[in-house]
Amino acid sequence: MRQEDLPATRRTRLLVYWEGGRSSREDYLSRAILRPYVETLRSLPVPPDRPHTKGRCPFCGGAPWISVRREGSLMEGAKRSLGCALCGVEWPFGRILCPSCHEEDPRKLPSFSAAEHPAARIETCETCRRYVKSLDLSEDARPIPEVDDLASLSLDLWALREGFERIEPGLAGL
Repeated sequence: MRQEDLPATRRTRLLVYWEGGRSSREDYLSRAILRPYVETLRSLPVPPDRPHTKGRCPFCGGAPWISVRREGSLMEGAKRSLGCALCGVEWPFGRILCPSCHEEDPRKLPSFSAAEHPAARIETCETCRRYVKSLDLSEDARPIPEVDDLASLSLDLWALREGFERIEPGLAGL
């Protein structure tokens, strides 16, 4: 457990997450520890000194943990936003675009849903085998991302069985 980690190990874990290292996706506990700090920076507003890449939060460079679809114009359809796992910022993002590898071919970006969770779906990418969970708020604005993410955990388990990896884990660590 983390309580038994040496101080140098604790520091290294936080730095690896902060710098966006490969193991950062699996370390959602470091994200939970750093989130109040980054939310405070956002309230000031003082952007943190972190790498920023396409598909990442424009404020802090964090990875998206959720996608949200809201009603748009009749011609555009629902607008898609991504939610940052680290600072909580939501930013607009193209509907037909993988947040991880930036794949744009709609045939390689299938989504999957289940009747048990009508507001939730899994948006996958066949190119990088990553996914983000998406909530549809275009017809019903009542879903709460943190709650509905946990309530639709069976979708994450299905995605894992199919060989997909979530871009950034939700509250359950998946």
